[in-house]
Amino acid sequence: MPVVSAARYGKDNVRVYKVHKDEASGIHTVTEMTVCCLLEGAIETSYTVADNSVVVATDSIKNTIYIKAKEHPVNPPELYASILGQHFLDTYAHINVANVNIVVKRWTRMVIDGKEHPHSFYRDGEETRNVEARITRQGIEITSGIAGLLVLKSTGSAFHGFVRDEFTTLQETWDRILSTDVDANWKWNTLPNVAAVEKQVAQFDKAWEDARKITMKTFAEEDSPSVQNTMYKMSEQILDAAPETTSVTYALPNKHYFEVDLSWHKGVKNTGKDAEVYAPQTNPNGLIKVEVSRS
Repeated sequence: MPVVSAARYGKDNVRVYKVHKDEASGIHTVTEMTVCCLLEGAIETSYTVADNSVVVATDSIKNTIYIKAKEHPVNPPELYASILGQHFLDTYAHINVANVNIVVKRWTRMVIDGKEHPHSFYRDGEETRNVEARITRQGIEITSGIAGLLVLKSTGSAFHGFVRDEFTTLQETWDRILSTDVDANWKWNTLPNVAAVEKQVAQFDKAWEDARKITMKTFAEEDSPSVQNTMYKMSEQILDAAPETTSVTYALPNKHYFEVDLSWHKGVKNTGKDAEVYAPQTNPNGLIKVEVSRS
């Protein structure tokens, strides 16, 4: 006989924008995020026998997302996710897990005539700050991350010494363009409750700032022998900078830029050390992933 072995449901793509207004200074701080909240628990009868008495309507979940954003801080997102998830466990006895994912978009304050403007912002790229939180009656598991941070350097990257066989056409290189779309995550030690998350608030912001700095500094300054080795060095440094984390993961697509041979036109040299014009590629692309954990 078939049984429900796993189920979750809720509201996805809930867009939330909050303005924090400092009355004393007149300075506004804005946060725009997209929230997904999925619930688990004793809900299988809603699937098997159409028993809707166990269903917290997804519209109610959406409304709760807005209300909790009004009642509580939304920064850092790790705290807001924990507060939101804990609400569902406290309110509904038959719900035992809340999965909350938050994607925060990047709004940067404008600088006008050398001064930060109190209430004007611009979209500083498509990079997002991400949080995945799983709130249970045993504790709160949080993974923080960065996604969509597009970086490129025009030299300082090599790739050689790899396996060569009958399937290999790629040439070894000691100098190439390196570009990638950074997707990095770091997992925190499990915390017992929302109060413990609140005590750790400063660490969440610091880890996010440190991870961005480490990623960009290592990317820019290292004479990279491979994406694999560079991402491992980034992971090591994030673990050092955030001692309450258990592991770091990176997923880095290799966005290729190929030289264009222009020798057919009057002998123009545009390969090797003479290369200046490249053809950006969309796909296929390399994809390199790693998870680095504490030993």
